[in-house]
Amino acid sequence: MNGPLTLFDRLWSAHEILRRDDGASLLWVDRHYVHEGSHHAFARLAARGMALAHPALTVGVADHYVPTRGREAADADIARMIRTLEDNATARGFRLFGQHDPRQGIVHVVGPEQGLTLPGMLVVCGDSHTATHGALGAYAFGIGATEVAHVLATQTIWQRKPRRMGLSVEGRTGPAGGANDIPLNSIARLGADGGRGHAIEYAGAAVRALSVEGRLTLCNLSIEGGARSGLIAPDETLLNWLRGRPFAPDGAAWDRAAAEWLTLASDRDAAFDREEGLDAAESAPGVTWGTSPEDALPITGTLPDPERAATASDAARIRAALDYMGLRAGQRLEDVAVDQIFIGSCTNARIEDLRSAAAVLSGRRARVPGLVSPGSALVKAQAEQEGLDRIFVAAGLEWAGSGCSMCVGMNGDIVPPGNRCASTTNRNFRGRQGPGSRTHLMSPAMAAAAAVTGRLADVRPLLSGRDV
Repeated sequence: MNGPLTLFDRLWSAHEILRRDDGASLLWVDRHYVHEGSHHAFARLAARGMALAHPALTVGVADHYVPTRGREAADADIARMIRTLEDNATARGFRLFGQHDPRQGIVHVVGPEQGLTLPGMLVVCGDSHTATHGALGAYAFGIGATEVAHVLATQTIWQRKPRRMGLSVEGRTGPAGGANDIPLNSIARLGADGGRGHAIEYAGAAVRALSVEGRLTLCNLSIEGGARSGLIAPDETLLNWLRGRPFAPDGAAWDRAAAEWLTLASDRDAAFDREEGLDAAESAPGVTWGTSPEDALPITGTLPDPERAATASDAARIRAALDYMGLRAGQRLEDVAVDQIFIGSCTNARIEDLRSAAAVLSGRRARVPGLVSPGSALVKAQAEQEGLDRIFVAAGLEWAGSGCSMCVGMNGDIVPPGNRCASTTNRNFRGRQGPGSRTHLMSPAMAAAAAVTGRLADVRPLLSGRDV
């Protein structure tokens, strides 16, 4: 490629093998993650008598169906799903972080945590939130079952190049504002389809100030804004976080890799197809009120009135969302009572997330029940070393094992019909956490605030005077 390049241009060009006349490109895949739901793709290969092209580049993680309240599945179908993944790993010869592995966890937590995802890689997985890995300077995106089979068989994938969006977040977040609030604010402004057809590169002072855990959260939520992927250029913060990870290079190989990774940046005068900007100070602690991630407001806000909507379709959508959520126009968010809370998911279940929730809960009792599920077994062990588990249990919350848990409700962890859950997950669609469930998305600290107040609450007063 000629001329000034974006980070995304560099990654695409490095992985493009050939381009068809219709514009589709064949791309090399550096890392392919599979989980229990990938069994359809393995069945396709078995039916055709095909082997894995590169087993060493395939990594299995048991996460979607893994029980978090005791490791043995009580449900026969769930046990079968987990066993099928194990059988495929044994037969096909790829690495597996199974349900009893001390490194098990959610795939989008385990991959970066283990150093299996590295800058410059092209990463795919049969899960839409694969964009999370873009925080490490990788091009990462979710794929469907047919594409999973194609990657297993060829280590390549056909794609059309997305458009490029530059999203610069300048300034500083306010008290208790953070990684979860930046995307909620941007999605509320740009819409759930605002990033459709784009790969978003995040930049700006507020993004550089984020920890790697925060960057993973930011890229994770790119999908909720309709984007194909999100990515952030590598810097010293990332290198310091990656150094010493089990599968990261070391010694002279690390020095060479680190120097190369720091070149993965957009040229100063590189052109994006679209550019947007945000002021981080506007990213006050936020929550969603409706059935789409774009239905987000600052916690101090009031619910919209469909009668004041710009169009008839907007009015109908707002009215339907309020009806499903059991809310009324003009109601203060801080007056909305919750039935339970959930802290977990590939969005907000790393050690930094658990620390922020514990800072709110320490010395306090929850008024509603809740489940805390760390993002990996290693995060769980670290939290227990730091005593965070004791804070959660003393507050009256349940401390569970690692897995996708109540985010998708595939393992039996669900929100009962009609219950309102303050959740650190990434989707608030109808029934996402269980049939008839009502989900409000927010940060871990905000979920902890909901736990101790029994309602949607501004976490900032609860953190006053505390070391956070």
